[in-house]
Amino acid sequence: MNTATLGHPEVSLNGKGAGGPRASTASVVPPEVGRLRFDAARTLWLWGMLIPGVTVGLAAATPTTVAVSLLLTFATLCLGHSVGLHRGVIHRTYEAGPLTRGVLAYLFVLSGLGGPLSWARLHAVRDYWQNRPDCPPYFAYEHSMARDFGWNLHLRFEPADDQALARLPPDVLTDPWLRFLERTWPLHVLGLAGVVLAVLGPEAVALCVCARTAAGILGHWAVGYAAHVWGERRYALPGAAESGTNIWVLGVLSFGEGFHNNHHAFPGSARMGQKAHELDLGWWAIRGLRRLGLVRDVREHPIRPRPHTRALTARSLPSTGPRPGTAPSSSPSPPPGREA
Repeated sequence: MNTATLGHPEVSLNGKGAGGPRASTASVVPPEVGRLRFDAARTLWLWGMLIPGVTVGLAAATPTTVAVSLLLTFATLCLGHSVGLHRGVIHRTYEAGPLTRGVLAYLFVLSGLGGPLSWARLHAVRDYWQNRPDCPPYFAYEHSMARDFGWNLHLRFEPADDQALARLPPDVLTDPWLRFLERTWPLHVLGLAGVVLAVLGPEAVALCVCARTAAGILGHWAVGYAAHVWGERRYALPGAAESGTNIWVLGVLSFGEGFHNNHHAFPGSARMGQKAHELDLGWWAIRGLRRLGLVRDVREHPIRPRPHTRALTARSLPSTGPRPGTAPSSSPSPPPGREA
């Protein structure tokens, strides 16, 4: 990507040392990129869900509450997060009417992961920097998992400007329904807790709401870290600091999100699992919605990949690939199609 496009200068990060144990906030995120602040509300939300979920919910689990939790997990993380927010709102890999899009966004809110616009903004900024060679340590994955746990689950990133938000579809940040959900999302999670309390009792709340929400937050973070550090890399993206990896078991458990190298190479595709063995439940859900007439114009691989994407040969494909941009390539890019 031309780094002058969005007006950001090249940023000197002093190599991997920027992510070391004594790294300052300025070295993790240079001031011209943004700043990090401790997020008390986010921290309290995570631990306020995790502690009762583990101490009460898991111990009191019954077949009924486990079944309800699994159903809510599919509805909120698969339909709400992966299909509705990530592939729908952010990447616009399909078209849907306002009712369908609104219901899917509401299901995302019930996941307890946060507000839809906050997630869309951070996704746009992260995507922008990870596709540059001068990606700040906060958005790269040269650091330990423990450090990433602290950075991504307890801090708030505030960008220096809004220019990276141009990556989002133009109507996202002004959508009245999404703006309403952004302001009120915790209330809807608490409302769901009230319904579960009335129907199944307090111990069910600890499992179906608290434990499920904490598992969703921690699971999303863990998949995001793992799918950049370990696993196979099918495509190289020269010039990008991060190109993601594919991890089969995480791809299945995360409704397709763990096939992350595929997604980095084809961000405009609704299908993240490209091979027959890559079980992408989010893609299956989109196909089901299309058959019901709820979504249309679904974009699928092969479509035009990101500029300069290269398909790695099977011979050069490592199990824990080299850092992005360094892998050899001798095979052509996937066949072009619609723009991503």
